[in-house]
Amino acid sequence: MIDEEGYRLNVGIILCNDEDRVFWARRIGMNSWQFPQGGINVHEDPDTAMYRELHEEVGLRREHVQIIGRTRDWLRYHLPERYIRRESHPLCIGQKQLWYILRLMSSDNDIRFDCSDKPEFDAWCWVDYWRPLREVVYFKREVYRQALSELGSLLVPEPARASARGYLSAQRRLVVG
Repeated sequence: MIDEEGYRLNVGIILCNDEDRVFWARRIGMNSWQFPQGGINVHEDPDTAMYRELHEEVGLRREHVQIIGRTRDWLRYHLPERYIRRESHPLCIGQKQLWYILRLMSSDNDIRFDCSDKPEFDAWCWVDYWRPLREVVYFKREVYRQALSELGSLLVPEPARASARGYLSAQRRLVVG
């Protein structure tokens, strides 16, 4: 579904494991890695689209994951000129995405790429949280930075964040004082 501004409505998925490492997948037949993502169909809400894309691309179902959070607002990126299909109507100039962060609640063995007629990925691995920001295709980097920055704070429980703030404040006092 493409909105009136030319953005394709889409969901992005950051899947993490118990070690807060993230699922990083290679697009089939390419040397290009990304998070799972996909379009929102007409009459489909974002949560439904997210679960559908999660199953189609990664083989996981609702019972395999826990939603930790979602971005507050839509994040947008423009397609480079060479990727815009001028003959398509309506014209799509980029993606408008809601990003989800999920925790895998089942085994890695539940991850599969054969749940769709056209698999998206052919390999995957768990990587450090910020690594995708360095490796994703250049025109998606800002959206990845925004999504990772906003949603990453949800991985660390509030008491641990408060403790970390206290520790850092104490360290600054030691350095300054």
